Amino acid sequence: MTIAWLLAVSLVAGMLIGAVGIGGILLIPALNILGGLTIQESMATALFTFIFTGVLGTFLFQRRGSIDWGITVPLCIGAAIFGFFGAWANTKINAHGLSLILALIIVFSGIYTFFTKSREKLLIFENSPRAQLVLLAAVGAVVGFGSGLTGVGGPALSVPLMILFGFPPLSTIGASQVVQILAAVSGTAGNLRFGSINYELAVICTIFEVVGVVMGVRIVHAMNARVLRTCVGVLCILVGAWLMIRTVSGY
Repeated sequence: MTIAWLLAVSLVAGMLIGAVGIGGILLIPALNILGGLTIQESMATALFTFIFTGVLGTFLFQRRGSIDWGITVPLCIGAAIFGFFGAWANTKINAHGLSLILALIIVFSGIYTFFTKSREKLLIFENSPRAQLVLLAAVGAVVGFGSGLTGVGGPALSVPLMILFGFPPLSTIGASQVVQILAAVSGTAGNLRFGSINYELAVICTIFEVVGVVMGVRIVHAMNARVLRTCVGVLCILVGAWLMIRTVSGY
């Protein structure tokens, strides 16, 4: 029954990854609680699975013409470089600290997702392409480091930050699929050296995640994106708050 719940969470996580980018963050607490892994093992294992969800998500979004490579490439460069260093930093912080960081990231993602309005925002550095490229590379660096440090997929950070800076939501979600690959590969490379991956659970979870990604991509291109973002925002806030309370209380 425990494994069944873990697979259900994997399916939902995949759907959310495909629909709004954010969603993989739910897999880490599930691997920790339902899979019996330590928080470090949960983060490393989840990050490994995001390589495959990112590849599939990229393919599906590109097929629909929803990836703007002009904003995606600089984002990916920063993520690819700094993901490895995040995985190294993961080994220097205790499990308690990592759990709190993860909880804060989940809540942060949820708040920004929930309060994002459907209207267009002013795009930062719209008239300064060079400055915009530097900003995107910096966002990618934060995303890569945070992904390697905590095991969350890159979209958990890239989507809220890019929407905050005024990038179009659909293009942001499309770019997040690609950056997910780079951040996950870079972070996993660090975990292969410094961390521990449970491949048995990774394979099982990945199967259900990719099925969910296919469903999520169809949803985001067919339904009201604002409703989806609201639901995901609420879910992330609840999960992050619960994980924070659980960590602080020691249970």
